[in-house]
Amino acid sequence: MGLNETVSAERVHIGFFGMRNAGKSSLVNAVTGQELAVVSDIKGTTTDPVQKAMELLPLGPVVIIDTPGIDDEGELGELRIKKAKQALAKTDIAVLVVDSSVGLCEKDNELIKEFIERKTPYIIAYNKADIAALETDGNSISVSAKSGKNINELKERIASLAKGTTNEKRIVADLIEIGDTVVLVIPIDESAPKGRLILPQQQTIRDILDSGCTAICCRDTELTQTLASLAKKPKLVITDSQAFGRVSKDVPEDIPLTSFSILFARYKGDLKKLVEGASMLSKLNDGDKILIAEGCTHHRQCNDIGTVKMPQWIEKFSNTKPEFSFTSGTQFPDNPEEYKMIVHCGGCMLNEKEMQSRLKKAADAGVPVVNYGIAIAHMNGILRRSVELFPDVLKILE
Repeated sequence: MGLNETVSAERVHIGFFGMRNAGKSSLVNAVTGQELAVVSDIKGTTTDPVQKAMELLPLGPVVIIDTPGIDDEGELGELRIKKAKQALAKTDIAVLVVDSSVGLCEKDNELIKEFIERKTPYIIAYNKADIAALETDGNSISVSAKSGKNINELKERIASLAKGTTNEKRIVADLIEIGDTVVLVIPIDESAPKGRLILPQQQTIRDILDSGCTAICCRDTELTQTLASLAKKPKLVITDSQAFGRVSKDVPEDIPLTSFSILFARYKGDLKKLVEGASMLSKLNDGDKILIAEGCTHHRQCNDIGTVKMPQWIEKFSNTKPEFSFTSGTQFPDNPEEYKMIVHCGGCMLNEKEMQSRLKKAADAGVPVVNYGIAIAHMNGILRRSVELFPDVLKILE
């Protein structure tokens, strides 16, 4: 990835959906100006969602998603449809591609209903206008991937829909003022990637710099020395969640303390709901099913936080023996009601749309969710301190 590229999780995700042979892949190629998707007259050529981060004018940095047909058949077809529906969970703008010579069908209307339920802005692209043309309205457009008819107009309509979907929230900027100093505690242990910082750390540092503030980074082992060397106390200390317990002892009570994970819970998720979910950690019984979910598919370390450390911490804190399940990447249950609770990672590799989709699935099933940072703070008895910056959230703990 180039130095100036926007990370995928921060890009507008544009998903192309529809029936087999509606011309989704052809339209994706026409819109992007690239041979991004394989095109064929054979039904079901697209067997898995194809995802590509790119620049799309006049919109800017986006992720384009080409999905399998929603009318696929057979056992494999059902799996492909499921993959298409999974892609919908992360889609900010949906393009429903319809064959003009066929028109809207029942499955297209089912998709439209799902777009509306998910509050996903959408446009209907009646493709193959070179063969047949249908009347359009403010929510549809007649296009031809083959001749190029109205392709630029379609891109402009997508850009217009995208204006209200970008995440206007900031990671930390609203908590600091120009000239402030922020200390970031970044442990360098076996779980730290060699030669680089992880995405939440990078994004938080950038947000601090964009705010006209100074970011000072140190390991947890040098935190006391770093704080003592400062001429004035920092406005805020942000720590990696795994070091929460140690760091809280080294940071004076008059300096606000929180974690990257808690900041990202507010940035992409629902901090109030996740803080409420932490209370379930104190109500567990032997055999309760707990799902530990991660948004990325990183290589598992021998002392991995998700599959090793978190289960150990939960067992020790609750003095119980729960039954743990694990998911990563795009895997997340559609119906998670079998679980007593869900413990989710910070979600740095997920866009806001997908993180909110997961939280909604859990809420609809009545399953409490907590993320790593909030869970660790709760189990270390410092959750109240770690959310003192957010008075509306602090009320939940009163």
